[in-house]
Amino acid sequence: MATTSPPTPTPKHQTSLLTAQHCAGHVHLIVGANPLAASRAASSLAAGAKPILIAPTWSSPDELHYSLTALIASNQLTHLARALRREDLFTLGREEVDGVVDAVFVTSPAAAAGFADGGGVEAISALCRRHRIPVNVVDSPALCSFSLLSVHIDGPLQIGVTTNGRGCKLAGRIRREVAAGLPAGLGAACDRLGNLRKRQTAGLNRLVLEGDAEAAKTRRMRWLAQVCEYWPLKRLAAITDADVEAILGSGVPAALRNGGNPASHGQVGRVILAGSGPGHPDLLTRATYKAIQSADIILADKLVPAGVLDLIPRRTPVSIARKFPGNADRAQEELLEQALDGVRTGKTVLRLKQGDPFIYGRGGEEVAFFRERGLGDRVVVLPGITSSLSAPLFAGIPPTQRDVADQVLVCTGTGKKGKAPQPPEYVESRTVVFLMALHRIEGLVAELTKYTDEEEQRAEEERSQTAGEGQEGQIVTQQEQSKRRTLWPLNTPCAVIERASCPDQRVIRTTLRFVAEAIEQEGSRPPGLLVVGRSCEALYTPEKGRSWVVEDGFKGLDLDIEGDFWTGGAVGVAGMA
Repeated sequence: MATTSPPTPTPKHQTSLLTAQHCAGHVHLIVGANPLAASRAASSLAAGAKPILIAPTWSSPDELHYSLTALIASNQLTHLARALRREDLFTLGREEVDGVVDAVFVTSPAAAAGFADGGGVEAISALCRRHRIPVNVVDSPALCSFSLLSVHIDGPLQIGVTTNGRGCKLAGRIRREVAAGLPAGLGAACDRLGNLRKRQTAGLNRLVLEGDAEAAKTRRMRWLAQVCEYWPLKRLAAITDADVEAILGSGVPAALRNGGNPASHGQVGRVILAGSGPGHPDLLTRATYKAIQSADIILADKLVPAGVLDLIPRRTPVSIARKFPGNADRAQEELLEQALDGVRTGKTVLRLKQGDPFIYGRGGEEVAFFRERGLGDRVVVLPGITSSLSAPLFAGIPPTQRDVADQVLVCTGTGKKGKAPQPPEYVESRTVVFLMALHRIEGLVAELTKYTDEEEQRAEEERSQTAGEGQEGQIVTQQEQSKRRTLWPLNTPCAVIERASCPDQRVIRTTLRFVAEAIEQEGSRPPGLLVVGRSCEALYTPEKGRSWVVEDGFKGLDLDIEGDFWTGGAVGVAGMA
């Protein structure tokens, strides 16, 4: 009984046959002078092709994209400053294919407008298709015989994504998501494994004993296939030259003999510079937590709270910075020296800082330190939640709020080597957060509410220069006076926030007039910061007759627990007016 095969189902969406073209020596025509033309030229050069740019320069060569100008100047790109002609498709190509070009990229319909008596891109596409010349026209899928993929490149590894004309932006987003999920170094691993395959294939022709012939030919290739198929990508990405030699030799890579961890002997380690957040361990990023769990050595600043330090495994050596008064610079040098020794011996060193490493944490200086020693590529920086924004939140202060504050300024209260920095001027809608300021609060308040000695001296010099110059001099003096910094009113609300998000958090709510006295009477509980501005009273109404109010305790972050987890909120009152 005759049977018929079921009909092949028609695909719901038209898909493409994805290929990887080997373009070494090919000739690509690029029509246009815009940034896309520059991108196409760079891609052609990277693939080993010879790009030829055809683009009229109606008024001057300056109309070319700067990247194209650079490629032309370096003789990597040929430029024909005219419109595309029909004969270009059949005379500018390689000799071995009778001068026919290998591909045409139209990046600008305007640049193609003069082709074939005004036929433009439609005429170019029709001519290319008729002669089977691959053609791509920007933003016109119907005129293209091929499309370009959004490509991730890592050495010999290329990963391309296409939506078949449904959206290049979406393809780029998907490509970035795919690439972000790949381990670092995968391209180099592809290179190593590819070299291994070449070497093994060449070795298969060597003379072997008759009884071992089949085994010798296939054993290592089977092992290589299993490594590529079954090893986790992270382990593959970390494969070393020693592992490759082990596969060629015993067939058991060093990474596998060491329990799956790549060999680190003789390799350079790395430094992870991470922020631990304001204090509460639940405010660590997952990346920093993983670094704490996996580091070989941890070098912590002295302000990193105990709750975070308790997360460090007992097996991990920990050094705490010895930053007592007068020793801050030397303590920093000691930590950097320890970190450098650890990296050079192949260890992963975690530099753990409070808050965010790049917000007054010397993080940039430490990155520069390792770059100067040729180890810049061995440094990873992980962000942390900065106390300059999270501490006000835990105190119920929104640094920005409509009709109250529309800008936030983060300042240091102490400059390099203890020098006072330039104080910011008063802006009614501004919230200013001062870090490292409470130990010199009297000086800071004086600088905010009065002109500094330097400012007074400059003003006096200006007055002396204009003295005796009559009305014109008085006008100049008034103009100079209007340029002077606006001082902060003494009744400006402010708040001192200490040990934010820790169990012993404390908030002192007051004004600039009383903040120094409040700290003097209540004592210090470092680390702390000062918030100044109207936002300090956006969600808080001060009681009349009180100079300051103290709030002790942190309400916690465990939202799964109800009832008495709100352990904070005890309020003490001092400083009656």
